[in-house]
Amino acid sequence: MEMAARRAKASGGSGARQRLTVEDWADAALTAMGEGGLAAVAVEPLAARLGTTKGSFYWHFANRDALIEAALRRWEETGTEAVITEVEAEPDPGRRLHRLLLRATHQADADPLEVSLLASAADPRVAAALARVTARRIGYVTALFAELGFPEDEAHHRGLLAYTAYLGHTQLGHAVPRSLPEGAARDRYLDGVIDTLVRLPRASGETEHDRS
Repeated sequence: MEMAARRAKASGGSGARQRLTVEDWADAALTAMGEGGLAAVAVEPLAARLGTTKGSFYWHFANRDALIEAALRRWEETGTEAVITEVEAEPDPGRRLHRLLLRATHQADADPLEVSLLASAADPRVAAALARVTARRIGYVTALFAELGFPEDEAHHRGLLAYTAYLGHTQLGHAVPRSLPEGAARDRYLDGVIDTLVRLPRASGETEHDRS
């Protein structure tokens, strides 16, 4: 939600002319992508939203394609690398995993950008960014499961399962939001998903009572 709010502020404009940065334009482009996909990334409407002129755009970018590439790099940095850096402050890998999945899910619930990018995966530029982000995210979550003591293959399996659960929750939250619990009930539901993911596999013949 914080990133969506920052993008909205960057793209809203205040009416006063200001010196804009590459990041300002990239954030505005990401807001447009979230609202209407790649087709919504157009120079003149973005300039109007930013309270500037096309001259500012051409000061930073050679063309629209360059803006789209910059916006996708910005998404990788803010939507993946910055989140990983933030959760790394938590030393315990279990709590780090829990914090990561809750934060990512709440952010995706509040921001339609990721769903829009998934719907634009036929575009080679978006496809390449999605491939990089997916590999990075699954790799990081896999490493957390390995820190929790899971063997390499099992850690990767659970990392992939966690990421597909996240994507499914994200898609459902935007397509059919009423199908998901709300408020505190949603947090309890997500806690249950995470607890299931980190639960050690039951040994053959072992009962739940044996493990308690």
